Amino acid sequence: MDEQRESMEFDVLIVGAGPAGLAAAIRLKQLNPDAAVCVVEKGGEVGAHILSGAVLEPRALDELIPDWREDPPALATPAGEDRFMLLTEKRAFKLPTPPQMNNHGNYIVSLGNVARWLGAKAEALGVEIYPGFAASETIIEDGQVRGVVAGVMGILKNGEKGPDYQPGMELRATYTLFGEGCRGSLTKRLFETFNLRADCQPQTYALGMKELWEIPKEKHKPGLIWHSTGWPLKSDTYGGSWLYMLGENLVSIGFVVGLDYPNPWLSPFDEFQRFKTHPEVRKMLEGGKRISYGARALNEGGFQAIPKLVFPGGALIGDGAGFLNVPKIKGTHTAMKSGMVAAEALAEALAQEARPPVLDAYPEKLAQSWVWTELKGVRNIRNGFAKFGFWGGMANAALDTYVFRGKAPWTMKHHQDHESLKKAADAPRIAYPKPDGVLTFDRLSSVFLSNTNHEEHQPAHLVLKDPSKWLPENWEKFASPESRYCPAGVYEAVGVEEGKPALVINAQNCVHCKTCDIKDPTQNIDWRTPEGGGGPNYPGGM
Repeated sequence: MDEQRESMEFDVLIVGAGPAGLAAAIRLKQLNPDAAVCVVEKGGEVGAHILSGAVLEPRALDELIPDWREDPPALATPAGEDRFMLLTEKRAFKLPTPPQMNNHGNYIVSLGNVARWLGAKAEALGVEIYPGFAASETIIEDGQVRGVVAGVMGILKNGEKGPDYQPGMELRATYTLFGEGCRGSLTKRLFETFNLRADCQPQTYALGMKELWEIPKEKHKPGLIWHSTGWPLKSDTYGGSWLYMLGENLVSIGFVVGLDYPNPWLSPFDEFQRFKTHPEVRKMLEGGKRISYGARALNEGGFQAIPKLVFPGGALIGDGAGFLNVPKIKGTHTAMKSGMVAAEALAEALAQEARPPVLDAYPEKLAQSWVWTELKGVRNIRNGFAKFGFWGGMANAALDTYVFRGKAPWTMKHHQDHESLKKAADAPRIAYPKPDGVLTFDRLSSVFLSNTNHEEHQPAHLVLKDPSKWLPENWEKFASPESRYCPAGVYEAVGVEEGKPALVINAQNCVHCKTCDIKDPTQNIDWRTPEGGGGPNYPGGM
C-alpha cells in the first residue's frame, strides 16, 4: 500500500528556482495574477546551488522586467573591455574577439544573486517558493505528470525510517515545469519515461569550476572580461577559462573542460589549478585571497541536442533542456526566455475550459523566438572542436562564423561523452604539481569553501548501479577516472598497494556538479536527489 502523504494543489508547479524557473513564474503571474504557482528548490535557499561565470546578456531580462536597472541585483557590473587570449605555457597572445563574445551592453553578475533577486520579484507577485524542499519523485498517473513528491527526510543509511522521518508532500499541479539545470535527476528519468531524446543528438557536456577572489584594488579593473584558450589543455581536449572583474575588488575566475576529453589521467580540477600559474593569470591574482569555490556541469550540445520539450502534464525549461550558447559562453538569457515562452503557453492553456494535456504551444512558440535563431546559427561550432581538434576547430569556427554566418548547409552530429576515454595503458600519464596553498589548492580545502554539507545519516545519493563493474571496468581499464574527474574528492581508490583496490564514495563532499553521472565510462554511477538543503551553499558573489 502506498504511503499516505499530505498534498497541495496548484495550477503550475516549477521544479528548480534557477533563472528559467523564476522567469517562468514571474511571467505567468504577469499574464495571469490569479494563477496558483509554486516553485520548489533543493538548495537551502534560492541561489544556494546556482553557479556560473557569469556575464549576463540582458535581452530576456529586459523583456521580463524592463525597469530592472533601477533596482539591479547586487554586484551587477557593466561589461567593459573584452580580451580573448591564446595561451602557451609562458606567453599570452591577444586574438581578435569573436563576434559572439562581444560583451558590449552586457553585465558581469553573480548568478546566485540574480536568482535571489528574481525570487524576491516572484514572491512579490504571489508565487510560493519552497527552498530546502528537494523533489525526489515525479508523480505520473495514467501516463500523465501530475506533480512531484518533495521534502522526504529522515531516511537512514540502511533505508529504514529514522526517528525524524518525514514522508514529504505531494505537490500536485495541472502542469509541471522542470527547470532543474544540467543533468537534473528527475529530468533524466523523464527522458526515459517519455522517450524525449528519440529524435535528437546525444547531449554533450563540460565541467565548469569557479573560484571567487578578492584582489588588491590597484589590480582591479571593474568590467574586465578575460577569456583564454590553449594551455594547459592539449589540442585533443576542448576547454578554456574566464576571468571577470566585478564589484569593487572581486574576481570570478573559472575553467571549463569538455567532458569528451580522451585521457583518463586528466584531472579537470588540477588543470584549473595549473592554469592559475600562468604568468598572465598569476599577476592578476597575486596579493589576493580566494574566498569561495564551486563546480557544475553544463550542457554543450546546443541546437541539435535539444530534446522533445513537452509531455503529458509537463515541460522542460532552461539548461535541463540544453539552451546554452557555447560560442557566446552564455545561457542565462536563453534559459530565462525558454521559461517565459513556456509561461505564455501556460497562460493560454489555463484560460481554456478544456485544458490541453500536452503544452504543444510551448515548443511551437519557442521555435518562433530568438532562442531558436540564436542556437541554430552556432550549431556547428562546438562540434568542430570534437571532430577536428583544437586548431581544426578554430578554423571551423572561423569558417562557420565569417563565411557561412551560421547558415552552413549541414549540421554536425554529436557523440556520447562517456564513450570517449582511452584505456589508461594507452594514454600518457599527467604529472600535476603540488598545490602551494596560496595560488593553487587541493580538493578538500576547496570543498570547504563551497559550504557543502549533507545530513550524515542519510543514504548516499551517489550509487553504483552494479558495484561488481567497478573493478574490471573503471579500475582495470581506466585506472579509476572518477577519482580524477570529480572536482570534490568524492571518489577514492583504496587498497591499491595491498593489491585489493576498492572504491570509497565520500558522498558528503559532493558539490552536485553531476560530472560522475555523465562521464562514468559504463554509466554505472547514478546521481540521486539527496535530502533538501544538502550540498553546497554558495554565498553572494558566486
